[in-house]
Order: sequence, then structure tokens, then C-alpha cells
Amino acid sequence: MNNLAHVVLLIIGATFLLAAAIGVLRMPDLFTRMQTATKAATLGISCILIAVALYMEDLGVAIRAFFTVVFFFLTAPVAAHMIGRAAYFIGVPLWKGTMVDELQDRYDRRTHTLTSGLTSERGIPDLPDS
Repeated sequence: MNNLAHVVLLIIGATFLLAAAIGVLRMPDLFTRMQTATKAATLGISCILIAVALYMEDLGVAIRAFFTVVFFFLTAPVAAHMIGRAAYFIGVPLWKGTMVDELQDRYDRRTHTLTSGLTSERGIPDLPDS
């Protein structure tokens, strides 16, 4: 039964990593490629590390695997966000099928500032009515 859990987790992890690789190749622009790579690869690596921790049956290995999974879940989204933000700031084109660009009228490319859309005439954010 224990070997079955290892095999299932390894297959699930490899499937997620394969999906991430296919997504990077098939997606039309940088932003969708980042989304597929970040989510699928993080889940794939997590499943593989959990399988390794279960297989080794050692507390030290399990703790290191746990902290590695936590590290991936904390750093992968932040890194993808920063890469996406930098790409948008320098003007990497969006896919032609993109429906909505929510930053289009709110981002000033000269000053690299965003407006919230909820500002008054003086530039002070308006508070919602309570």
C-alpha cells in the first residue's frame, strides 16, 4: 500500500510537470506561459517531494521536503508576479486574444505609477461609503 502512494504521487507530480512544460510551449504570450509554469510546476514538484519524503521514512528528509515545498509555494508566485510586472512595464505585447487589459488606462509608463481608479480630483484615494 505504501508503494502505491509513492507511485501515485510520482505520477501525479510528473503529470503536472509535463503539463507545465506543454503549457510553456503552447501558450501564446509571456503572461499565460508564466501562469502555467508557476502553478503546474509548483504542484508537480510538491507531489514529487512528498513522495520522496514518504519513501525515505526519515524525519530529517520529511522536514527538508516540507520546507522545500513551502519555499516553492512562497517564492514561485512572487517571482512570477515580479517577472510579469516587469514585462508589462517594458511593454511586452499581450496576446491578440486578450479580452481585457485592466492596467491599460491606469499605468503611467513615464513615471511607472499606477492609479487605483478610486481617486478624487486631487489624487487622494476616495474611501468607500460605509
